[in-house]
Amino acid sequence: MTPLPLQGEGRGGGGRPYNSVMKDLPVSSIEDVERALHEHRYVADRSLATTIFLALTLDKPLLLEGEAGVGKTEVGKVLAEILDSRLIRLQCYEGIDVNNAVYEWAYAKQMLHIRLLESAGANREETEREIYSPQFLVKRPLLQAIESDGGKAPVLLIDEIDRADDEFEAFLLELLSDFQISIPEIGTIKADKPPAVIITSNRTREIHDALKRRCLYFWIDYPSVDREYEIITARVPEVPKKLARQVSAFIGGVRHLDLYKLPGIAETLDWTRSLIALGEAELSEAAVQATLGAIVKYQEDLERLRGAGSRELLARAVNA
Repeated sequence: MTPLPLQGEGRGGGGRPYNSVMKDLPVSSIEDVERALHEHRYVADRSLATTIFLALTLDKPLLLEGEAGVGKTEVGKVLAEILDSRLIRLQCYEGIDVNNAVYEWAYAKQMLHIRLLESAGANREETEREIYSPQFLVKRPLLQAIESDGGKAPVLLIDEIDRADDEFEAFLLELLSDFQISIPEIGTIKADKPPAVIITSNRTREIHDALKRRCLYFWIDYPSVDREYEIITARVPEVPKKLARQVSAFIGGVRHLDLYKLPGIAETLDWTRSLIALGEAELSEAAVQATLGAIVKYQEDLERLRGAGSRELLARAVNA
């Protein structure tokens, strides 16, 4: 059977080449990664920049865990911009399987082709060889990611792996170890240029050790008040400095409350943009009460913040 034209060495462990991605990049040091992240308005400390640098240098997937909204997915997006590569995103969900993530056969096209072959008098062996050829293969994100077609290797973002079933992780093991995919009807397809891989998890369940062993790991926590101020001014450059300082202090206080779901950086940025859209240059009780829905997304949390709860936080933020 005709194999797909993907040949090359694997990645990761003993004897496999390092720097397959780094060779073509303008980031050859941790400082370069820090600078590139800053230029793309992603505020990160040196430890995250170091882990990203090592993931690229060692050709290893990077598993990012943390609460929802702290910037894990954004790492994949920004990395694609830094590498000037295509971003291939696989959004995980309960029930995702090989047909959704790796490949499937175009059955309707195969059936039409079978009829054409039968009318031409083709035998069974010829028919099977024809219908199980690459032209009938529907490539899903994971298969797309290992096909660079001679161009730059893409960035593969496997988002919210914890939403997928345990069985789905088994599909990833071969891919993350050697960057190859086995298709019974065709054979083993290897990546010529393995992609840079970012895997995110909100830790709604534990990821299996077999997958973790194939990755470098980093936990992204909620930022400090000062770091959140940097993030706000980087991502929303038009924000008044006083408002940015008050917003970061207010959100920092909210995260010390016993809420059902604490606001992430995404909510902070949404709230900042909402306040700017209302023409606010600094926090006021009226503006806070009117925009609490940008910070929390559960009725119980909204009730906790309304009235005296938010007034106390506002007083601290204004005087910070």
